[in-house]
Amino acid sequence: MRVLVGLSGGVDSAVAAYILKKQGHDVTCAFMRNWDAYANNDILGNPSQGLDDICPQEEDYLDAKKVADKLQLPLLRVDFVKEYWDDVFSVFLEETKKGRTPNPDILCNRHIKFNAFFNYAKSMGFDWVATGHYARVLHQEGKNSVMLKGLDSNKDQTYFLVQVPQEALNHTLFPVGELNKTEVRKIALELDLSVAQKKDSTGICFIGERHFREFLHNYIPKSAGKIVDIDTNKVVGEHHGVMFYTLGQRKGMGIGGVEGPWFVVHKDLKSNTLYVASKEDNDWLKSDECHVSRINWFGDMPMGELSCTAKFRYRQKDHPVTVSCQNDLLIVKYEYPIAAVTPGQEAVFYQGEVCLGGGVIDETFKDGFTFIERMKRGKL
Repeated sequence: MRVLVGLSGGVDSAVAAYILKKQGHDVTCAFMRNWDAYANNDILGNPSQGLDDICPQEEDYLDAKKVADKLQLPLLRVDFVKEYWDDVFSVFLEETKKGRTPNPDILCNRHIKFNAFFNYAKSMGFDWVATGHYARVLHQEGKNSVMLKGLDSNKDQTYFLVQVPQEALNHTLFPVGELNKTEVRKIALELDLSVAQKKDSTGICFIGERHFREFLHNYIPKSAGKIVDIDTNKVVGEHHGVMFYTLGQRKGMGIGGVEGPWFVVHKDLKSNTLYVASKEDNDWLKSDECHVSRINWFGDMPMGELSCTAKFRYRQKDHPVTVSCQNDLLIVKYEYPIAAVTPGQEAVFYQGEVCLGGGVIDETFKDGFTFIERMKRGKL
Protein backbone atom coordinates (compact mmCIF):
# COMPACT_ATOMS: atom_id res chain seq x y z
CA MET A 1 0.00 0.00 0.00
CA ARG A 2 1.10 3.58 -0.62
CA VAL A 3 1.25 5.27 2.79
CA LEU A 4 2.00 8.89 3.68
CA VAL A 5 3.33 9.15 7.24
CA GLY A 6 3.15 12.40 9.18
CA LEU A 7 6.72 12.67 10.49
CA SER A 8 6.78 15.20 13.33
CA GLY A 9 10.40 15.00 14.42
CA GLY A 10 9.48 12.92 17.46
CA VAL A 11 10.16 9.29 18.33
CA ASP A 12 6.60 7.95 17.93
CA SER A 13 6.13 8.94 14.28
CA ALA A 14 9.70 7.85 13.52
CA VAL A 15 9.00 4.32 14.76
CA ALA A 16 5.63 4.35 12.97
CA ALA A 17 7.43 5.01 9.68
CA TYR A 18 9.92 2.21 10.40
CA ILE A 19 7.15 -0.32 11.19
CA LEU A 20 5.31 0.46 7.96
CA LYS A 21 8.49 0.07 5.90
CA LYS A 22 9.28 -3.21 7.66
CA GLN A 23 5.78 -4.43 6.78
CA GLY A 24 6.61 -3.92 3.12
CA HIS A 25 4.52 -0.85 2.33
CA ASP A 26 5.51 1.91 -0.10
CA VAL A 27 6.22 4.60 2.52
CA THR A 28 6.72 8.33 2.07
CA CYS A 29 7.12 10.74 4.99
CA ALA A 30 5.82 14.30 5.24
CA PHE A 31 6.64 17.05 7.73
CA MET A 32 3.84 19.53 8.43
CA ARG A 33 4.65 23.17 9.13
CA ASN A 34 1.56 24.68 10.72
CA TRP A 35 2.76 27.62 12.84
CA ASP A 36 4.82 30.70 12.01
CA ALA A 37 5.82 32.35 15.28
CA TYR A 38 6.88 35.63 13.67
CA ALA A 39 3.91 36.03 11.32
CA ASN A 40 1.53 35.07 14.14
CA ASN A 41 2.94 37.54 16.68
CA ASP A 42 4.00 34.71 18.99
CA ILE A 43 6.19 36.80 21.32
CA LEU A 44 4.86 36.84 24.90
CA GLY A 45 5.13 33.53 26.69
CA ASN A 46 7.47 32.07 24.08
CA PRO A 47 10.52 30.71 25.94
CA SER A 48 12.56 30.38 22.73
CA GLN A 49 11.87 33.91 21.47
CA GLY A 50 15.17 35.60 20.60
CA LEU A 51 17.27 32.86 22.20
CA ASP A 52 17.84 30.36 19.41
CA ASP A 53 19.11 30.78 15.88
CA ILE A 54 16.72 28.02 14.75
CA CYS A 55 13.07 28.05 15.83
CA PRO A 56 11.65 24.86 17.43
CA GLN A 57 9.61 24.04 14.32
CA GLU A 58 12.75 24.06 12.16
CA GLU A 59 14.58 21.92 14.72
CA ASP A 60 11.73 19.40 14.47
CA TYR A 61 12.04 19.43 10.68
CA LEU A 62 15.77 18.75 10.90
CA ASP A 63 15.07 15.86 13.30
CA ALA A 64 12.48 14.48 10.88
CA LYS A 65 15.00 14.78 8.03
CA LYS A 66 17.59 12.79 10.00
CA VAL A 67 15.03 10.05 10.65
CA ALA A 68 13.91 9.89 7.02
CA ASP A 69 17.51 9.73 5.84
CA LYS A 70 18.34 7.00 8.36
CA LEU A 71 15.33 4.93 7.26
CA GLN A 72 16.07 5.72 3.60
CA LEU A 73 12.61 7.14 3.06
CA PRO A 74 11.63 10.24 1.04
CA LEU A 75 10.52 13.29 3.05
CA LEU A 76 8.06 15.88 1.79
CA ARG A 77 7.41 19.21 3.47
CA VAL A 78 3.90 20.66 3.49
CA ASP A 79 2.66 24.00 4.79
CA PHE A 80 -0.72 24.40 6.51
CA VAL A 81 0.00 27.65 8.39
CA LYS A 82 -3.09 29.42 6.99
CA GLU A 83 -5.37 26.43 7.59
CA TYR A 84 -4.11 26.09 11.16
CA TRP A 85 -4.76 29.77 11.88
CA ASP A 86 -8.22 29.78 10.25
CA ASP A 87 -9.58 26.41 11.42
CA VAL A 88 -7.75 25.76 14.69
CA PHE A 89 -6.23 28.81 16.34
CA SER A 90 -8.96 31.34 15.46
CA VAL A 91 -11.62 28.93 16.75
CA PHE A 92 -9.53 28.33 19.88
CA LEU A 93 -9.31 32.10 20.52
CA GLU A 94 -13.01 32.74 19.92
CA GLU A 95 -14.03 29.92 22.26
CA THR A 96 -11.58 31.18 24.90
CA LYS A 97 -13.04 34.70 24.65
CA LYS A 98 -16.47 33.19 25.37
CA GLY A 99 -15.11 31.82 28.65
CA ARG A 100 -14.97 28.24 27.41
CA THR A 101 -11.97 25.89 27.51
CA PRO A 102 -11.39 24.48 24.02
CA ASN A 103 -8.82 21.77 23.24
CA PRO A 104 -6.47 22.85 20.41
CA ASP A 105 -5.06 19.32 19.99
CA ILE A 106 -8.53 17.96 19.14
CA LEU A 107 -9.17 20.84 16.74
CA CYS A 108 -5.78 20.24 15.13
CA ASN A 109 -6.43 16.54 14.58
CA ARG A 110 -9.83 17.22 13.05
CA HIS A 111 -8.90 20.10 10.75
CA ILE A 112 -5.21 19.64 9.99
CA LYS A 113 -3.90 16.08 10.35
CA PHE A 114 -7.09 14.33 9.27
CA ASN A 115 -8.50 16.92 6.90
CA ALA A 116 -5.90 19.17 5.26
CA PHE A 117 -3.13 16.54 5.47
CA PHE A 118 -5.51 13.69 4.59
CA ASN A 119 -6.78 15.56 1.51
CA TYR A 120 -3.21 16.37 0.50
CA ALA A 121 -2.34 12.66 0.72
CA LYS A 122 -5.33 11.74 -1.46
CA SER A 123 -4.37 14.38 -4.03
CA MET A 124 -0.88 12.86 -4.18
CA GLY A 125 -2.25 9.38 -4.86
CA PHE A 126 -1.66 7.78 -1.44
CA ASP A 127 -4.00 5.02 -0.26
CA TRP A 128 -3.45 5.60 3.47
CA VAL A 129 -2.18 8.15 5.96
CA ALA A 130 -0.39 7.21 9.18
CA THR A 131 0.67 9.01 12.35
CA GLY A 132 2.45 8.14 15.59
CA HIS A 133 -0.66 8.30 17.78
CA TYR A 134 -1.23 5.70 20.48
CA ALA A 135 -4.52 4.33 19.19
CA ARG A 136 -5.68 1.41 17.07
CA VAL A 137 -8.04 1.04 14.13
CA LEU A 138 -10.01 -2.05 13.18
CA HIS A 139 -10.50 -1.96 9.40
CA GLN A 140 -13.41 -4.04 8.12
CA GLU A 141 -14.03 -4.61 4.43
CA GLY A 142 -17.25 -2.97 3.33
CA LYS A 143 -17.82 -1.36 6.73
CA ASN A 144 -16.70 1.76 8.53
CA SER A 145 -13.50 1.38 10.53
CA VAL A 146 -13.61 1.26 14.33
CA MET A 147 -11.27 3.18 16.64
CA LEU A 148 -9.83 1.30 19.62
CA LYS A 149 -7.80 2.49 22.58
CA GLY A 150 -4.02 2.15 22.33
CA LEU A 151 -2.65 -0.88 24.16
CA ASP A 152 -0.54 1.41 26.35
CA SER A 153 -3.28 2.70 28.66
CA ASN A 154 -0.94 5.38 30.01
CA LYS A 155 -0.41 6.82 26.51
CA ASP A 156 -3.79 6.14 24.87
CA GLN A 157 -4.64 9.16 22.67
CA THR A 158 -8.13 8.31 21.44
CA TYR A 159 -9.41 11.25 23.50
CA PHE A 160 -7.59 13.62 21.12
CA LEU A 161 -8.69 11.69 18.02
CA VAL A 162 -12.42 11.67 18.70
CA GLN A 163 -13.21 14.32 16.08
CA VAL A 164 -11.40 12.51 13.23
CA PRO A 165 -13.88 12.30 10.31
CA GLN A 166 -15.04 8.75 9.57
CA GLU A 167 -13.77 8.89 5.97
CA ALA A 168 -10.28 9.72 7.19
CA LEU A 169 -10.39 7.02 9.87
CA ASN A 170 -11.27 4.48 7.16
CA HIS A 171 -7.90 5.23 5.53
CA THR A 172 -5.70 5.78 8.60
CA LEU A 173 -3.05 3.59 10.24
CA PHE A 174 -1.67 3.96 13.79
CA PRO A 175 1.38 1.64 13.74
CA VAL A 176 2.53 2.25 17.35
CA GLY A 177 -0.93 1.68 18.83
CA GLU A 178 -0.04 -1.97 19.45
CA LEU A 179 3.07 -0.99 21.45
CA ASN A 180 3.83 0.72 24.73
CA LYS A 181 6.12 3.72 24.98
CA THR A 182 9.02 1.70 26.40
CA GLU A 183 8.91 -0.61 23.38
CA VAL A 184 8.82 2.34 20.99
CA ARG A 185 11.93 3.91 22.53
CA LYS A 186 13.67 0.52 22.54
CA ILE A 187 13.05 0.12 18.80
CA ALA A 188 14.34 3.66 18.15
CA LEU A 189 17.50 2.95 20.18
CA GLU A 190 18.12 -0.32 18.35
CA LEU A 191 17.80 1.54 15.02
CA ASP A 192 20.14 4.27 16.34
CA LEU A 193 17.58 6.96 15.48
CA SER A 194 18.65 10.43 16.58
CA VAL A 195 15.24 11.04 18.23
CA ALA A 196 15.30 7.86 20.35
CA GLN A 197 15.68 9.80 23.62
CA LYS A 198 13.98 13.01 22.50
CA LYS A 199 11.60 14.39 25.11
CA ASP A 200 7.88 14.10 24.34
CA SER A 201 6.21 17.34 23.37
CA THR A 202 3.77 18.59 26.00
CA GLY A 203 3.02 21.97 24.45
CA ILE A 204 0.20 23.21 22.23
CA CYS A 205 -0.23 21.13 19.08
CA PHE A 206 2.28 22.37 16.44
CA ILE A 207 3.00 25.53 18.47
CA GLY A 208 5.13 24.03 21.22
CA GLU A 209 5.94 24.85 24.82
CA ARG A 210 4.49 28.17 25.97
CA HIS A 211 3.81 30.01 29.23
CA PHE A 212 0.12 29.67 28.49
CA ARG A 213 -1.42 32.78 30.05
CA GLU A 214 1.33 35.06 28.75
CA PHE A 215 1.04 33.43 25.33
CA LEU A 216 -2.68 34.23 25.21
CA HIS A 217 -1.90 37.86 26.04
CA ASN A 218 -0.49 38.11 22.50
CA TYR A 219 -4.06 37.83 21.22
CA ILE A 220 -6.43 38.61 24.12
CA PRO A 221 -5.88 41.78 26.18
CA LYS A 222 -5.68 41.67 29.96
CA SER A 223 -8.80 42.78 31.81
CA ALA A 224 -8.40 43.02 35.59
CA GLY A 225 -11.30 42.02 37.80
CA LYS A 226 -12.26 40.62 41.18
CA ILE A 227 -11.82 37.09 42.47
CA VAL A 228 -14.81 36.36 44.71
CA ASP A 229 -15.50 33.57 47.20
CA ILE A 230 -18.82 32.21 45.93
CA ASP A 231 -19.93 31.11 49.41
CA THR A 232 -19.35 34.42 51.24
CA ASN A 233 -19.30 36.92 48.33
CA LYS A 234 -16.02 38.19 49.80
CA VAL A 235 -13.34 39.54 47.44
CA VAL A 236 -10.25 37.39 47.93
CA GLY A 237 -8.03 38.59 45.08
CA GLU A 238 -7.69 40.08 41.61
CA HIS A 239 -7.35 38.37 38.22
CA HIS A 240 -6.17 39.48 34.75
CA GLY A 241 -9.19 38.30 32.76
CA VAL A 242 -11.63 35.47 33.46
CA MET A 243 -10.99 33.82 30.08
CA PHE A 244 -7.44 32.94 31.18
CA TYR A 245 -8.70 30.49 33.82
CA THR A 246 -10.45 27.13 33.66
CA LEU A 247 -12.92 25.34 35.92
CA GLY A 248 -11.24 23.36 38.65
CA GLN A 249 -8.01 25.35 38.35
CA ARG A 250 -6.14 25.58 41.64
CA LYS A 251 -2.79 27.20 40.92
CA GLY A 252 -1.84 30.50 39.34
CA MET A 253 -4.46 32.74 40.97
CA GLY A 254 -2.18 34.39 43.52
CA ILE A 255 -4.52 33.79 46.45
CA GLY A 256 -3.95 31.71 49.56
CA GLY A 257 -4.82 31.87 53.22
CA VAL A 258 -6.18 29.43 55.73
CA GLU A 259 -9.53 29.20 53.91
CA GLY A 260 -7.91 27.59 50.86
CA PRO A 261 -6.91 25.88 48.75
CA TRP A 262 -9.09 27.73 46.25
CA PHE A 263 -10.59 26.34 43.05
CA VAL A 264 -12.16 28.17 40.10
CA VAL A 265 -15.88 27.32 39.98
CA HIS A 266 -17.39 29.96 37.65
CA LYS A 267 -16.39 32.68 35.17
CA ASP A 268 -18.82 35.58 34.80
CA LEU A 269 -17.85 37.35 31.57
CA LYS A 270 -20.42 40.15 31.92
CA SER A 271 -19.13 41.35 35.29
CA ASN A 272 -15.57 40.06 34.65
CA THR A 273 -15.74 38.22 37.99
CA LEU A 274 -13.90 35.00 38.76
CA TYR A 275 -15.72 32.92 41.36
CA VAL A 276 -13.78 30.50 43.53
CA ALA A 277 -14.63 28.04 46.31
CA SER A 278 -12.44 26.53 48.96
CA LYS A 279 -11.57 22.87 49.40
CA GLU A 280 -11.26 20.30 46.63
CA ASP A 281 -14.52 18.52 47.44
CA ASN A 282 -16.72 21.65 47.24
CA ASP A 283 -20.07 20.94 45.59
CA TRP A 284 -20.00 23.97 43.28
CA LEU A 285 -17.66 22.09 40.93
CA LYS A 286 -19.84 18.98 40.74
CA SER A 287 -22.43 18.03 38.17
CA ASP A 288 -24.50 14.95 37.34
CA GLU A 289 -25.53 15.82 33.77
CA CYS A 290 -24.10 17.61 30.76
CA HIS A 291 -25.22 18.44 27.23
CA VAL A 292 -22.84 17.74 24.36
CA SER A 293 -22.92 19.27 20.87
CA ARG A 294 -20.74 19.20 17.70
CA ILE A 295 -20.96 15.42 17.82
CA ASN A 296 -18.66 13.12 15.83
CA TRP A 297 -19.86 9.54 16.16
CA PHE A 298 -18.14 6.55 14.60
CA GLY A 299 -20.91 4.43 13.08
CA ASP A 300 -24.62 4.87 13.82
CA MET A 301 -25.80 7.28 16.50
CA PRO A 302 -27.46 5.61 19.52
CA MET A 303 -31.21 5.04 19.40
CA GLY A 304 -32.78 5.47 22.81
CA GLU A 305 -30.56 5.31 25.89
CA LEU A 306 -27.05 3.91 25.68
CA SER A 307 -25.03 2.80 28.69
CA CYS A 308 -21.31 3.35 28.18
CA THR A 309 -18.38 5.18 29.80
CA ALA A 310 -17.02 8.67 29.24
CA LYS A 311 -13.93 10.77 29.75
CA PHE A 312 -14.50 14.49 30.26
CA ARG A 313 -10.80 15.34 30.07
CA TYR A 314 -7.59 13.56 29.10
CA ARG A 315 -6.17 11.09 31.65
CA GLN A 316 -9.43 11.10 33.57
CA LYS A 317 -10.71 7.65 34.44
CA ASP A 318 -13.69 6.26 32.53
CA HIS A 319 -17.00 7.13 34.24
CA PRO A 320 -20.21 5.12 33.75
CA VAL A 321 -22.78 7.29 31.94
CA THR A 322 -26.12 7.05 30.16
CA VAL A 323 -26.32 8.80 26.79
CA SER A 324 -29.40 9.72 24.77
CA CYS A 325 -29.73 11.76 21.59
CA GLN A 326 -32.06 14.77 21.51
CA ASN A 327 -32.07 16.72 18.24
CA ASP A 328 -28.42 17.73 17.77
CA LEU A 329 -27.45 17.20 21.41
CA LEU A 330 -26.29 14.28 23.47
CA ILE A 331 -27.83 14.26 26.94
CA VAL A 332 -25.26 12.66 29.24
CA LYS A 333 -26.19 11.61 32.78
CA TYR A 334 -23.89 10.19 35.44
CA GLU A 335 -25.07 8.75 38.73
CA TYR A 336 -22.22 10.01 40.91
CA PRO A 337 -21.48 13.75 40.65
CA ILE A 338 -18.21 14.50 38.84
CA ALA A 339 -16.07 17.58 39.47
CA ALA A 340 -15.05 20.16 36.87
CA VAL A 341 -16.89 18.92 33.79
CA THR A 342 -15.96 21.96 31.72
CA PRO A 343 -17.85 23.68 28.86
CA GLY A 344 -15.69 23.84 25.74
CA GLN A 345 -13.82 20.64 26.51
CA GLU A 346 -14.56 17.29 24.92
CA ALA A 347 -16.68 14.43 26.21
CA VAL A 348 -15.46 11.15 24.72
CA PHE A 349 -17.48 7.92 24.96
CA TYR A 350 -16.34 4.30 25.09
CA GLN A 351 -17.61 0.76 25.27
CA GLY A 352 -14.69 -1.20 26.60
CA GLU A 353 -11.78 -0.66 24.18
CA VAL A 354 -13.97 0.86 21.47
CA CYS A 355 -14.07 4.65 21.12
CA LEU A 356 -17.66 5.42 20.13
CA GLY A 357 -17.29 9.14 19.45
CA GLY A 358 -17.73 12.39 21.29
CA GLY A 359 -18.45 16.09 21.18
CA VAL A 360 -18.04 19.44 22.89
CA ILE A 361 -19.49 20.00 26.37
CA ASP A 362 -22.03 22.83 26.15
CA GLU A 363 -23.52 23.07 29.63
CA THR A 364 -23.57 21.20 32.93
CA PHE A 365 -26.38 20.52 35.43
CA LYS A 366 -26.77 19.28 38.97
CA ASP A 367 -30.14 18.06 40.24
CA GLY A 368 -31.69 19.49 37.07
CA PHE A 369 -30.33 23.04 37.51
CA THR A 370 -27.66 24.91 35.57
CA PHE A 371 -24.84 26.56 37.49
CA ILE A 372 -26.42 30.02 37.09
CA GLU A 373 -29.76 28.72 38.40
CA ARG A 374 -27.98 27.20 41.40
CA MET A 375 -26.25 30.52 42.11
CA LYS A 376 -29.54 32.41 41.97
CA ARG A 377 -31.18 29.93 44.28
CA GLY A 378 -28.15 30.02 46.58
CA LYS A 379 -28.04 26.25 46.60
CA LEU A 380 -25.28 23.77 45.88
